[in-house]
Amino acid sequence: MKNDSFELKFWGVRGSIPVSGPEFERYGGNTSCIEIRHDGRHIIFDAGTGAREAALSLAKDGVRDVDVFFTHSHYDHIIGLPFFNPIYDPKVSVDIWSGHLAGKTTTRQLIGQFMRPPWFPVEPDICRATMKFRDFVAGDTLKPHPGIVIHTAKLNHPGGCIGYRVEWAGRIIALVYDTEHMAGRLDEAALSLMKDADLAVYDTTYTEPEMPKHLGFGHSTWQEGVKLAKKAGVKRLALFHHAPARTDKELDDMERDARASFPGAFASFDGQLLEL
Repeated sequence: MKNDSFELKFWGVRGSIPVSGPEFERYGGNTSCIEIRHDGRHIIFDAGTGAREAALSLAKDGVRDVDVFFTHSHYDHIIGLPFFNPIYDPKVSVDIWSGHLAGKTTTRQLIGQFMRPPWFPVEPDICRATMKFRDFVAGDTLKPHPGIVIHTAKLNHPGGCIGYRVEWAGRIIALVYDTEHMAGRLDEAALSLMKDADLAVYDTTYTEPEMPKHLGFGHSTWQEGVKLAKKAGVKRLALFHHAPARTDKELDDMERDARASFPGAFASFDGQLLEL
């Protein structure tokens, strides 16, 4: 990576549960994990099963300082954390951030409750990295490093979820997933996060015909993502958090239909690297 580049890499684009098989080879089966990097800084958003491969890449690049931001703590977004090797490396510093359970559970408590018997063989005290646990509240503006500004907002998802707007080096990336839209009304929080973004990553788990069967599940559609992208002036729209059963062929069709309405739309896939 060049020092002046600004990149995003999808390490996991699937939702709910990882999948494998010939029907999922091109788009991949890892659950949510996104890396944003610029000028030697690496920020991971969510630690689904894609976090394992992200960790291998960080080690290969000799990264010694990494931030991990959680949107929320459902299994598909945290299951990869115990297999995220930087947390076991004494030469690495890892800052872990969360805000969806503000006032109920701290980030430290969240990790401690997840990584312990009988759900995992060891507890976080086995980790040898220098780890800091950062708490915030939805609506806070975060500045984890010089030049990086991250705006946060509450999304409509069972148990709470955080959407992020990352402003860095003159670019804007909006991460708006695990959110359910209300029919006939554009979500103001989503619009605010997505306004004039170079790239918006949006929850497209379902299609509009599928939504009536999944009301209350906390997810949205590519059709709603296109509406928001147009209204917010987004340049590119990444379809993300693919349903577990959504095959490569079905995602090809979804991408084609979305592009017909919004040329900047594309279906994200595991390993996809974007330079902004």
